[in-house]
Amino acid sequence: MFKPKVLLIGPSECGKTVLGNFLSDTTETVGGDYNPTQGVRILEFESQTEGKADSACEVELWDCAGDFKFESCWPALMKDSNGVIIVFNPDVPSHLKEVETWHSTFISSQGLSDSQCLLIAHHKPGSGADSTRPPLASQLNKLPLIHSNLEEDPEKVRLEFRSYLGNIVQTLSESQDREEMSILS
Repeated sequence: MFKPKVLLIGPSECGKTVLGNFLSDTTETVGGDYNPTQGVRILEFESQTEGKADSACEVELWDCAGDFKFESCWPALMKDSNGVIIVFNPDVPSHLKEVETWHSTFISSQGLSDSQCLLIAHHKPGSGADSTRPPLASQLNKLPLIHSNLEEDPEKVRLEFRSYLGNIVQTLSESQDREEMSILS
């Protein structure tokens, strides 16, 4: 069984920790006071996957601080990661610009495939979720994007995460198969 390491990254105050807590079933509530993550928080939990690799797997979800003062830690966080989820608030114009920086730093530099990436346009409670694709840089338009609103449709977010996780597990399985075949030949 694979244990994917997935990074949850994005600008400060975009809702990474709330999403991480929800996906890992760490907490029942989705609101509360804002406490910025310091460095990283690692959530380990079991999750179902959906897609070609329908099953359950252990997950390491690394909830990474959005503050650039932790930039010196980023190479250590990226080491051996299998996927990256970029969370942003589409209602904050600076977040739309920052997504490009997060992408180039965490995804392009590691050579991850599009199936190992996920953009989440996270809508804060009461913001009125606009489900159109936000105006992002052209290289980001090919990445899968979901809108999340944990007050209105939390199970949709969970199902999308499971589908994404299925893609990660499939990629890991294919990589392992290639490695085993190269050893045999």
